[in-house]
Amino acid sequence: MISTSFLSIGTPEILVILLFVLMVFGADKIPEIARGLGKGIRQVKDATNDIKKEINESAKLNNLDSNVKEDITKGVKEVKDKLDDFTGPIKRSK
Repeated sequence: MISTSFLSIGTPEILVILLFVLMVFGADKIPEIARGLGKGIRQVKDATNDIKKEINESAKLNNLDSNVKEDITKGVKEVKDKLDDFTGPIKRSK
């Protein structure tokens, strides 16, 4: 059996949920519901992108470093290098 892993929900559970939705709302309402969900997801995505854009623009105006990912990656690499130097010949097992 093929199992879809989405929030620990398998294929049988998804089929039961779809059957329930079909019975409650009817076949004619499902496209309308899907359209509404799609619009809602799009609005959330657009709002998130707008917030990111405003944060980046504000950081640039105030001469702040907005590239946090590189700073974190650099810090993690430094810690890893120091740990490797400290452990010496001892290898970590995976």
